[in-house]
Amino acid sequence: MAAAMAMRGGSSDGGGSDRAGMDSGKYVRYTPDQVEMLERVYADCPKPTSSRRQQLLRECPILANIEARQIKVWFQNRRCRDKLRKESSRLESVNRKVSAMNKLLMEENERLQKQVSQLVHENAQVRQQLQNTSMANDTSCESNLTTPQNPIRDASNPSGLLSIAEETLTEFLSKATGTAIEWVQMPGMKVVEILKDRPSWFRDCRSLEVFTVLPGANGGTIELVYTQLYAPTTLVPARDFWTLRYTTIVEDGSLVVCERSLSGSGGGPSAASAQQFVRAEMLPSGYLVRPCDGGGSIVHIVDHLEFEAWNIPEVLRPLYESSRVVAQKMTTAALRHIRQIAQETSGEVVYALGRQPAVLRTFSQRLSRGFNDAISGFNDDGWSIMAGDGMEDVVVACNSTKKIRNISNGVNAFEAPGGTICAKASMLLQSVPPAILVRFLREHRSEWADYSMDAYLASALKTSTCSFPGLRPMRFSGSQIIMPLAHTVENEEVLEVVRLEGQPLTPDEVLLSRDIDMLQLCTGIDEKSVGSSFQLVFAPIDDFPDDAPLISSGFRVIPLDMKTDVVSSGRTLDLASSLEVGSTAAHASGASPDDCNVRSVLTIAFQFPYELHLQDSVAAMARQYVRSIVSAVQRVSIAISPSQSGLNAGQRILSGLPEAATLARWICQSYHYHLGVELLTQSDVAGEALLKMLWHYQDAILCCSFKEVPVFTFANKAGLDMLETSLVALQDLTLDKIFDEPGRKALFAEISKLVEEGHVYLPSGVCMSGMGRHVSFDQAVAWKVLGEDSSVHCLALCFVNWSFV
Repeated sequence: MAAAMAMRGGSSDGGGSDRAGMDSGKYVRYTPDQVEMLERVYADCPKPTSSRRQQLLRECPILANIEARQIKVWFQNRRCRDKLRKESSRLESVNRKVSAMNKLLMEENERLQKQVSQLVHENAQVRQQLQNTSMANDTSCESNLTTPQNPIRDASNPSGLLSIAEETLTEFLSKATGTAIEWVQMPGMKVVEILKDRPSWFRDCRSLEVFTVLPGANGGTIELVYTQLYAPTTLVPARDFWTLRYTTIVEDGSLVVCERSLSGSGGGPSAASAQQFVRAEMLPSGYLVRPCDGGGSIVHIVDHLEFEAWNIPEVLRPLYESSRVVAQKMTTAALRHIRQIAQETSGEVVYALGRQPAVLRTFSQRLSRGFNDAISGFNDDGWSIMAGDGMEDVVVACNSTKKIRNISNGVNAFEAPGGTICAKASMLLQSVPPAILVRFLREHRSEWADYSMDAYLASALKTSTCSFPGLRPMRFSGSQIIMPLAHTVENEEVLEVVRLEGQPLTPDEVLLSRDIDMLQLCTGIDEKSVGSSFQLVFAPIDDFPDDAPLISSGFRVIPLDMKTDVVSSGRTLDLASSLEVGSTAAHASGASPDDCNVRSVLTIAFQFPYELHLQDSVAAMARQYVRSIVSAVQRVSIAISPSQSGLNAGQRILSGLPEAATLARWICQSYHYHLGVELLTQSDVAGEALLKMLWHYQDAILCCSFKEVPVFTFANKAGLDMLETSLVALQDLTLDKIFDEPGRKALFAEISKLVEEGHVYLPSGVCMSGMGRHVSFDQAVAWKVLGEDSSVHCLALCFVNWSFV
């Protein structure tokens, strides 16, 4: 009979022994039922707290002969095996990738050697020809020279399409050396299929339509393709392409998809939207996919585009002229997408709520597409510009074909006459780090949003009429809970649900729920992400069906000066304080000095459903609301614009507090006094240097008042990141709010020891961030912070090895 074995003391890979009094070091056996029970618990919670393990023993009679310590060891060993298995899988993948790359480099080296030999031979021939021609007259020389002619690239000449395809293939292959390369564990044909479906991974691609398919050489195909791209901002027109796409297999078995522009106006936009597109040119570009042993593939990508930037403002031309922008928008997006699909297919990616990756990816695409539709406002989608109010800062467009709301008369539901209004604006930002701006907009929604507007948008999803904003008194409590759903492999994109907690203003509405759920897509907020744009796009949701209507609104920041170094957005900033105290603290953003010259363009677009009789009122409301958001963003931009003084965020924020350096010294001295060891590695530093070391200390350090209701007063950078808050918002959190029930009991049980001995150790457990996310930690230490007169100033806590669950 199969059994899991464990060694007392946890030295084996099982996880415990029974109570039979067996000698230390002997093996005991878990029954298959016990193992199955523990595996089920592990699947739900890989790191249960002490109270959860005790509860498990009480509620599961099958584990009656197991001790709590043995259960703890079993879970430790189980996590270790899981980690080793994942690491082994990762190393195998890396080994396959290195082997494939090594083979590719050897082939490339051999090809280059042959090319060198050929060039040496051709060089000798040219030298000989030059010597011969020097003896001939100029006339004979001119008669022997011919001028190559460019081939016809007009799709109206079908007989020339194959020659154009072959020429495109030759030029593409000449470019495909030394280009963007990625190895993925995926068959080559699957990679080609994914990359050809450009709208599925390139968010700026509005549509791709194949008009003609013809057979090519080696079983390949020639396609005539019309592609439309969205406009990245309201300040520039959209682009489209009319191209020939050639898919074939070359001599070494590699798969090639190459593409280039054709002359002529074939496949152009409809007459209604012809003025909204500028025809761009695609020079020989495409994908070279080399199949490798073990089912993997090496992918080469070439993107060579000419966007015709002559007709847009000079300040915005980097959007279309910068090769780095093009690379990050298209090339990097393609590589990330196939890497994401490969890991999802292998089962390495597991998402919340048990939803399939493809379903969550569809939600992300729909959010992004809805936002792009709102920014571009194409006529053939039904959008038309409404008359303004004399100011051109906000554009308001109407779409009577885009109906969201249903009306219920108690018997049947029917579609209400009306549509959707979009208010949008763009503005140029100077010296504002895009990642920090988007992160602030995400974390501090109450600084710019109006809860009544969110409620109005949410009511559009109900099958009943809703009142016009402002007719029903509501108030946003300022509290929001962020629940992550999914993220891409490199964390450059995060999909989450945000719950906004509302408060009724009348006694009659106390029992009515005012909470609003938003589906939100964040791009570029991770400190390691690199991208061509930073976005915060959201839409209210009533439920989570796959066909739920989404009214996308949000922000997009596009850098105009691309840098190789990425602004670190991992820090949490005291921006709310900056907004209140003015320009003195306004430069506490902590961006690098290079960011003082960063330029970017911010685009804001908000959509509002309307009923026909309220169209003008909703349009006026939408215009004023976007203007208020623009004003709020301007205040935020001033607050986070970095100074040129050279001080970083942590120093500036903390130095703004009168006792910052003194508090840092008290924290470190008290730690040494109570525990007998140094908190920081360098104990001889003082002043600003000590403050800087404490701010950047790897573990989360928090300070709270030593009162009946402990309120947090200070945290270092890791502490603010763990609680997902700022120094000002930190003061709204109390110690009891961040611990769960077992954590609070463990802390309160040690209060007397803390008072008597000055410090306590807390076991591993789980606490809550300010955004409602669970945070696990291996250990916590609490100690009393003593002032100059040895009186207790506050309570300090250090959370070791914390991570989001």
